[in-house]
Amino acid sequence: MNEGLIFGKGLSFPPRIDSDGRFAWSSGSQNVRECIRVTLMTQFNERIMLPDYGCGLQAQLFEPNTVTTRRLIEESVQQALGRWEPRARVEAVTVEEDPQNSDAALITIEYQLVANQSRERLNLTVTFNQ
Repeated sequence: MNEGLIFGKGLSFPPRIDSDGRFAWSSGSQNVRECIRVTLMTQFNERIMLPDYGCGLQAQLFEPNTVTTRRLIEESVQQALGRWEPRARVEAVTVEEDPQNSDAALITIEYQLVANQSRERLNLTVTFNQ
């Protein structure tokens, strides 16, 4: 099965130059994973033509690392991915305090790829600026 045909392809994230001197591309489930990361890292109003695109995580990064803040992050992630990433069905989002760093939280996203029903997991660490 050609995942690139099923899930599409796009510029890799983070952008990088391939061995042939051209921009690297990602395809298939890797492209979905990269697009999820882009969605989560994009601030509202950052994209001129899509001001509602993104997750708004940056607004939470100056809040205290409390249960309430982490639940708000969970909701933001669920809503953003539900709206902007139709190739993945989010099954669970958990945000827990990083046991190694009290100023950080660990985001775990469990999702299912819609086209082939495979399950994936993505982990992301956010650091609160206090």
